[in-house]
Amino acid sequence: MVSDSLQTDSLILIYDVARLMRTRADRLARQHGMTRAQWVILAWLENKPGLAQIELAELVEVEPITIARLIDRLETHGLVERRADAKDRRIRRLFLRDKALPFLEEIKAYRRQLSEVMSQGLSPDQATAATQALLQMKTNLTQDLNQAKVE
Repeated sequence: MVSDSLQTDSLILIYDVARLMRTRADRLARQHGMTRAQWVILAWLENKPGLAQIELAELVEVEPITIARLIDRLETHGLVERRADAKDRRIRRLFLRDKALPFLEEIKAYRRQLSEVMSQGLSPDQATAATQALLQMKTNLTQDLNQAKVE
C-alpha cells in the first residue's frame, strides 16, 4: 500500500492527475479509431494553422519523424493537408481539412467534460486558485529550464 505521505505529495499528485487525463483521452480517441497524439495535433492545428512540421514537433515535444508519421496517417484519413511554404520549398505547412471538424468538436466536448469532472467538489475560487497555481508552477519550471540551457 502507498504510504500516506506519497498520497499527498504534490509531485505524485500532479503526475497521477496527468496520467489519469491521458488514460481517459487515449480511451476516447481509440473509440474514434485515433490516438491521443493525433488529437493533440488536430487541436494544435486548429489553434495555429499553417505550422511547419518541425514547429509542431517542438510544441508536442516529439521527434520530427514521429510527427511526420502521425501527419501521414492524418493525411491518409483526409483530416490534414500539407502545403508548400511560399518562401521555402523544403518546408511543408500543415492545415486542417473540413473532415477534421467533427473530431475537433469531439475534442472540445471531451475537454469540457473532463474539466467538469475534475472540478467537481471545488468552489469557483478553488478552481481558479488551482489554475493559477499550475500556471505559476509551469512558469517556474520553464524559467528554470531556460536558465539551465544558458548555463
